[in-house]
Amino acid sequence: MEEDNQCTKPHAILVPLPLQGHVIPFTNLALKLASNGFTITFVNTQDIHHQITKSQPNNKTEQDDIFAAARKSGLDIRYKTVSDGFPLAFNRFQNLDQCLEGHLHVYPAHVDELVGDLVQSDPSITFFIADTFHTWPGTIANKYNLVNVSFWTEPALVLSIYYHLDLLRQNGHFGFHDKREDNIDYIPGVQAIEPKDLMSYLQAADLSSPMLRIIYKAFHEVKRADFILINTVQELESETLSALHEKQPTYAIGPVFPSKPTKSIVATNLMSEFDCTQWLKTKPHGSVLFISFGSYAQVTTKDIEEIAHGLLLSKVSFIWVLRPDTTSYEETNILPVGFDDEIKDRGMIVPWCSQIKVLSHPAVGGFLTHCGWNSILESMWCGVPMLCFPLWTDQITNRKLVVDDWGIGLNICDGVKPITRVEVAEKINHVMSGKLGHGLQKEIKNVRQTMEDALALNGSSQKNFFQFLSDVKAKVQTRN
Repeated sequence: MEEDNQCTKPHAILVPLPLQGHVIPFTNLALKLASNGFTITFVNTQDIHHQITKSQPNNKTEQDDIFAAARKSGLDIRYKTVSDGFPLAFNRFQNLDQCLEGHLHVYPAHVDELVGDLVQSDPSITFFIADTFHTWPGTIANKYNLVNVSFWTEPALVLSIYYHLDLLRQNGHFGFHDKREDNIDYIPGVQAIEPKDLMSYLQAADLSSPMLRIIYKAFHEVKRADFILINTVQELESETLSALHEKQPTYAIGPVFPSKPTKSIVATNLMSEFDCTQWLKTKPHGSVLFISFGSYAQVTTKDIEEIAHGLLLSKVSFIWVLRPDTTSYEETNILPVGFDDEIKDRGMIVPWCSQIKVLSHPAVGGFLTHCGWNSILESMWCGVPMLCFPLWTDQITNRKLVVDDWGIGLNICDGVKPITRVEVAEKINHVMSGKLGHGLQKEIKNVRQTMEDALALNGSSQKNFFQFLSDVKAKVQTRN
């Protein structure tokens, strides 16, 4: 009997985009599906696997796989790695265009081969969950008769804009060197949006870049998906989600966090974490500003200098995550001379840390963020108001949601003129103290409650998730 049940368990292959900000929500989705009786085969690139294992203390997961502890806890998650077409020593970010060309033309063949081998060796595999940014899921899913699920790890607003690239092109807001500058008010389910709030790729001058070619192909491909999952909350983006659902079955299931966000049993960080807990324990409630620009984007040396001087002027305590490659792959001494001496015990600079652990600490009262979607979800979940400093891609559009739509953050600058240390200090003090900060705290508490309600047993995200499970099982039956 047990063998029969094992055979009928739904089995999905999950393939994230090989970037930190995509691997994390995919890992959390794998845990959520496995906790609800699914078998999962999770596929990372060999490069991502190498970075994760290298970042662990004493390389303790090097010989195992990152889901070993999850399996010990009873979850049926298998782990595979696949080549992206480049050797491990190849620097993908320094050679970004070459890497993107490989993503378009080489990586898909490796995934295709792996999926073919998996399906042949295990007929229980019935559906395929791939990152929406991938350009090949429909082709591979059809080839192996798998249900095709697209997982979007950013807000519904960003998905809808990409989804309607044809409308932007028809109306002259994209695809032309001399673009229209008036508001965009014709995307279904999206309130009027200014061109300056579009994702950076849609504001670029080079219309034939590898990244734009990936976007063209990926967002044509997503329209072939059987289902779309989105890491957002129904109540926060209801109109946009409803309009997308009219096109294809779309489910808001976010935030996709582990049951205990600060204690994930799966390693996902690509860099070694510094523990800030003891330092935070010495600080008063709500007195610390956390600063991080994510795992990938780079900042100009001038902006780093102005932020550093702004921190000095503000007098607040802070933790600042400064990766070794924050400004470039060559430059290492990026802080003003004497900065370390001036901050003394009120500031801590670390190369990387567990963001959710820091944000959830009672001492933290504000977050200066690049507006990556994971960062925004974590900040909202922890009830920490944001200072927004978007750098590129979806971060530009995410800022609009945080500041203009939900009122849970402030802009660090107007986005037109360069940032200045005086403005940085003023904005920090607005968020960390004063009436404006209290207003933000009130709004973010409301958003946090919305997220909690969505994840409750009868909340929208839980209902949507279980509806998806039911729908995907029904779809599998029609394929067999």
